[in-house]
Amino acid sequence: MAMAATGASKIRVWDLFVRAFHWSLVAVFALAWATPHVSESLHGWLGYTAALLIVARAIWGFVGPRYARFVQFVRAPRDVIAYLIAIAKGNEARYLGHNPAGGAMIVVLLLGVAGAVLSGWLLTTDWFWGSEAAEAAHSLVVHGVLVLVALHLAGVALASFRHRENLPRAMVSGDKRAPEASDVA
Repeated sequence: MAMAATGASKIRVWDLFVRAFHWSLVAVFALAWATPHVSESLHGWLGYTAALLIVARAIWGFVGPRYARFVQFVRAPRDVIAYLIAIAKGNEARYLGHNPAGGAMIVVLLLGVAGAVLSGWLLTTDWFWGSEAAEAAHSLVVHGVLVLVALHLAGVALASFRHRENLPRAMVSGDKRAPEASDVA
């Protein structure tokens, strides 16, 4: 089994790669957001680093352990909508891995950051160098990612509160509360 118990009441869910990827992408995106006018060189290298992180995570989504795999948390839109309705009704299930809304957010955030990287890189090409429209598009994508990050943080806070579980701590330690009978493993 891909999970290893770390105590009677906890279970290892997030492997070291997933945790390192998550916090590395947070740091790289935050630094890139803060540095576009400070150092174009640093800003560019942060973009390349984000691209490498996304490629590595995409690979890990197919070959990593159970809860890292896309097949475990990427669900059909109808499942995501049903889960969001359950949240609104206050009766959503606790998932040991990512819940359907969290899984959808991962995909959208990865695509958003990839879009920011691509649009930023295009600004360095002969086609788009100095293009105000391309700069505006890059800015729009980056600000869209910031909105997604805010929604992600709100979802993490809500799930942490509703399921009495500190999800940010779980993304540091890798451990979550062991599943109960009503939880989705």
